[in-house]
Amino acid sequence: MSDKDELPHSEGPAGGWGSLEGMTRVLGKARAEPQALDTLRKLNKPKGIMCPSCAWPKPANYKAFEFCENGAKAVLWESTSDRCTPDFFAQEGHTVTELRERRDHDLEKTGRLTHPLRYDADTDRYVPVSWDEAFAQIGERLKALPKKDVVFYASGHAGLEASYLYALLARAYGNNNLPQSSNMCHETTSVGLKKVIGTPVGTVTFDDLDMTDAYFYFGQNPGTNSPRFLHNLKNLKDRGGKIVTFNPVIEQGLVSFVNPQSPLDMLTGKETKISDQYHQVRAGGDVAALVALCKVVIEADDTATAEGKPQVIDHQFLQEHTNGFEEFAVFCRDADWAELKTESGLTEAALREAAQVYIEAERVIGVYGMGLTQHTHGSLNLAMLVNFLCLRGNVGREGAGFCPVRGHSNVQGQRTVGIAEKASLVPLDKLRELFGFDPPTEDGMHIVDAVEGLFDGRVKGFVSLGGNLVRAVPDQERMEKGWASQDLTVCISTKLNRSHLFPGKHAYILPCISRTERDEQKGGNQTITTEDSFSMISATIGRREPASPHLKSELEIVAEIAKAALDPNPNLKWDEWTGDYGLVRDLIEATYPDDFHGYNQRMYQAGGFYRGNPARERIWKTESGKAEITTPERLNSIGFDDREGRYRLITLRSNDQFNTTIYGYHDRFRGIEGTRDVLMMNPKDIAEAGFKDGQIIRLVGDADDGVERKLGGLKLVAYRLPRGTVAGYYPECNVLIAANHHDRLSKTPASKSIPVRIEAE
Repeated sequence: MSDKDELPHSEGPAGGWGSLEGMTRVLGKARAEPQALDTLRKLNKPKGIMCPSCAWPKPANYKAFEFCENGAKAVLWESTSDRCTPDFFAQEGHTVTELRERRDHDLEKTGRLTHPLRYDADTDRYVPVSWDEAFAQIGERLKALPKKDVVFYASGHAGLEASYLYALLARAYGNNNLPQSSNMCHETTSVGLKKVIGTPVGTVTFDDLDMTDAYFYFGQNPGTNSPRFLHNLKNLKDRGGKIVTFNPVIEQGLVSFVNPQSPLDMLTGKETKISDQYHQVRAGGDVAALVALCKVVIEADDTATAEGKPQVIDHQFLQEHTNGFEEFAVFCRDADWAELKTESGLTEAALREAAQVYIEAERVIGVYGMGLTQHTHGSLNLAMLVNFLCLRGNVGREGAGFCPVRGHSNVQGQRTVGIAEKASLVPLDKLRELFGFDPPTEDGMHIVDAVEGLFDGRVKGFVSLGGNLVRAVPDQERMEKGWASQDLTVCISTKLNRSHLFPGKHAYILPCISRTERDEQKGGNQTITTEDSFSMISATIGRREPASPHLKSELEIVAEIAKAALDPNPNLKWDEWTGDYGLVRDLIEATYPDDFHGYNQRMYQAGGFYRGNPARERIWKTESGKAEITTPERLNSIGFDDREGRYRLITLRSNDQFNTTIYGYHDRFRGIEGTRDVLMMNPKDIAEAGFKDGQIIRLVGDADDGVERKLGGLKLVAYRLPRGTVAGYYPECNVLIAANHHDRLSKTPASKSIPVRIEAE
């Protein structure tokens, strides 16, 4: 490979002046209101505002500035002084069809939505509609549609109170069609981790981060997606701990970091080296890498036992708390190093070096992101990580465990309070007792089911509580056609996005307040709550004036839709609940008493209150009552064969985006400026394929389903990636992903290993 200096990847550290520059750039672009700076001061603090971006936990011992670049950008972007009024849609060149030509960034730049809107097909424009008319018309359409054909989607942002009522609305309406953004990212955790250790969420708490000796880090980028985590990584390095990273892409947040909250570090440019070892595993090669690590640990234990030395493996833990170790140990002993090296893309020496860190560390946390979950066998990746941590008892004790890093700020919490398509995950008997109706018992639609239902016309109506679903899911071109073919589309939103531009026959945009704004109801300014990745529940209360006097809260919009769409039921007290969100928290506590006891009294606790996790106590809620050690049937997590001309495509977020929200075109860590239309590729692969760095190419989806999927106009960028692995930006590359290209267990789209071919344009 060429010297790294010849390639565009930035060598600058995460954090530091670059972080401040990034925030300042978005501040200017967003034309944020002055109150936004005061909002940042209150971010992630008791009786303040919980960050509207990622779900990283809020420490009890908070700093003066308890926010990161990513969180600041989210707040500033939503605090824009620009407004998208009904007049915008009346202007020349602003029909829905014409607006489709705009980039995602430019759509959001139009500003905050100010009035409820209805799509007028005759003029191909959105026109203003009163709230009363909108709710009445939506209710009428929902009553007319077959109950099983309507989907209630949630993006992962709305608070626990609105989310609980949203799930209640769907079930009172008559279905469990409650897919959520988790379906597209960490559903593999919810399903795969639950299968093997009995919990659908991570097992660590914030205190564990200060007690661990090592992180083994897989497929997650803290520099862009969870920058506050960088402080914990730095703390570990300052006390002599180790970090071993497995990621196909060199992410600068896992290389070096300058603490922007330290004046001395900022003035001197003092960097903290983050990863002690950085292993660029092939896309889909984590199974082989983890098997290799386990193989080295098991061999070391065999040698220690034979020589009468202290055992390396925690055999007592394995005997008391797991099933299947002996079969897996035989598999690892027999595993062929040539195969492991080929599938992982790593050398035996590198894998042995990594395993040695694990052997020497008393307490280890396994950190992972969507780089581990978004594969056709992503659940197998998690099962191998479980095997690895269980070998030395690194589950259910201080300083050790599983740490999935989630994106949306309340994506985990929404699942906790009932937004779930699987009926078995919800205490339906409690709902029956509390509200006097019979909830549906048939499982609802996963997001993949819903998307396929849109393709074939089975889905007739969609209500979206936040998000930009048309842009976020795979098979985008087919999705746009399917979405627009519906009888009803309802989007609860703060800004204009691409999902609004493919309206159904009856289409509505219902603008809501943001989390940072005052939520004035009969009982005063309301508090909402969220759950972070560590199962901590925190209160948040907005202080800014809403962007428009015509906005309503997410909870009030949900309640009004429910009143219009459902038959009267004296037990469903939508008006009372809207007036006082504390009453909704009482309902959540009554429905989930083990997790939410003392809810209203505990919600302002600094750092949040912990709702508990059985696996942390070594209580395994699996079928066997023990953690399951899995013997793999394959050594990679991809669902297709390698062949000549086929590459494994990874989709990435840039430094200037959060999920589908694009703040700008400055990906400073990757050295890519002014565009997102690029394909990153190993320079040797570029030369071998007969292309040139800088050449304009077309990506072609290579799924074996007969559907043509293409994305053209991409500039080839020589980049430090494993051979055979290429990378492009999300969500632009979603057009290349087949809807059925997903994890076999959880149906999570396999966005980190997509089969593609490359053509010259």
